[in-house]
Amino acid sequence: MLADLQNARPETAIVLGSGLGAVAEAFGIESETAYADIPGLSASTVPGHAGRFVLSRHEGRSILIAQGRRHLYEGLTAHEATASIRFMHSLGVRRLVLTNAAGAIHDSFHVGGLMLITDHLNLQGTTPLLGGPHFHDMSEVYSAAWREKFIAAAAATGLKLHTGVYAALLGPQYETPAEIRMLRTLGADAVGMSTVPEAIQARALGMEVAGISMLTNWAAGLKPQTLHHAEVVEVGKAASSDLARLLMTAL
Repeated sequence: MLADLQNARPETAIVLGSGLGAVAEAFGIESETAYADIPGLSASTVPGHAGRFVLSRHEGRSILIAQGRRHLYEGLTAHEATASIRFMHSLGVRRLVLTNAAGAIHDSFHVGGLMLITDHLNLQGTTPLLGGPHFHDMSEVYSAAWREKFIAAAAATGLKLHTGVYAALLGPQYETPAEIRMLRTLGADAVGMSTVPEAIQARALGMEVAGISMLTNWAAGLKPQTLHHAEVVEVGKAASSDLARLLMTAL
């Protein structure tokens, strides 16, 4: 219920990408609230996104988990797609972990692995800050201090944690092999269709941000295979336990 979220005043929140909803079960669910029950929010139309907030507790502290997100390719503006970030901020959230399903570009990565986002390329052609002179600094979107904690947590749990640059494209179609070659030239290590608008909005609100990509497939043209969303969701489900272990150790 909405009142549960307001009363909990969580300082940390996690946004779960495609197929990663099981992470909430690993933390434990105290209560849940559908996005559609909150004024100004709505459920995702994408398979693998449950469309609800879950309240969990970790080491005595409330944690808010968003199971699913809205995307620009669903026909939303960047401002509309980031309404959940502003809502979480209004609840008292000041630290935000953004997760996603992404295609691996860097040839040393592996499908099913995790990539800690060090920076991003916004190639979606828009921003949630449109509408005024909102000149927010983006020199360090993803907290360097928090990244060190995640790297230490990965070492402590024996998890292989890649690091790299995430490129966000509009979608919903997957990229062409030529586009992937372009992204590699630009310095991208993984590619997806989300996260960047949320990260921009969160930083504009003064929130500390961490980003983690679940590498659910090779990007187009790198392996002899076609891309399917169902595969993305299935790999995400299979690797959710690794992500949950990392989060529970780092937070």
